[in-house]
Amino acid sequence: MKIAITGSSGLIGSALTSHLREGGHEVVRLVRRPPGAADEVRWNPRGPAGRAGAAAGQAAAPPPGFDGVDAVVNLAGAPIASGRWTAARKREIRASRVEGTSALTTMLAGLRDRPSVLLSGSAIGWYGDTGGHEVTESAPAGSGFLPGVVRDWEAATAPARDAGIRVVHLRTGLVLSRSGGVLGKLVPLFRLGLGGRLGPGTQYMSWISITDVAEAVSFLLDRPDIAGPVNLTAPHPVTNAELTSALASALGRPAVARFPTVALNIALGEAAVELLKSARILPGRLAGAGYQFRHATIGSALASELR
Repeated sequence: MKIAITGSSGLIGSALTSHLREGGHEVVRLVRRPPGAADEVRWNPRGPAGRAGAAAGQAAAPPPGFDGVDAVVNLAGAPIASGRWTAARKREIRASRVEGTSALTTMLAGLRDRPSVLLSGSAIGWYGDTGGHEVTESAPAGSGFLPGVVRDWEAATAPARDAGIRVVHLRTGLVLSRSGGVLGKLVPLFRLGLGGRLGPGTQYMSWISITDVAEAVSFLLDRPDIAGPVNLTAPHPVTNAELTSALASALGRPAVARFPTVALNIALGEAAVELLKSARILPGRLAGAGYQFRHATIGSALASELR
């Protein structure tokens, strides 16, 4: 299968590219900068006057080398957890997802030979704060900035869906990887003995190993019966206190620090809500389709990533 990927240089994109190639697939990486490797092609999703092609009513032209693409995985988007949510930062978070996805799907819809499937990035931010309640893909969108972004992000795939392309929304949880992400921020602190709970520690965190992200995406590529939202989360969410304890145990270090809610709010502003909300999200559709998790428990995932 020939698969085009946007956001291929990110945490998920890098792991997915390697996994798909190991499975015998041809991967084309769509980049906005000049290509630096034979598998990269430059594609500018901006249309007239610097606006997204879809927003301007015109589809951006497909990049060279796009002929024969069977599937597209759209992972592009500015990092969410990279500092305070200033007004400018919030605009960047939204535009990089909504406008980019709109331009991409408008381009796909205009092709004569369209790919059969689009797996488009999304997030469990859709659900907002679920408290201690378990929810699956049937739950409605929550309220607030991030649920609004995710709702519009998913809606931006409409041109592809309306053109007959199977669209899957990858509602991804907290990704655990030795290469970066949340572990990249926490592990150095824990090694120094500075790890600890965030806020009350009772808030649920829905996570997934990077291995399962790559394998679940590959699984969904081969399932023409699955469309719409799919939660990419492990079947056993943990509280922040449980994650803290498991990480400290895996590293053989204490975790005695405490980061009060008020301190997080002062340091991070509105972005602190993502660390303090409770999201107990279950992978209902993956489980129902028979996907077998490589790492179903937090202990297994951390042992694999930190060994």
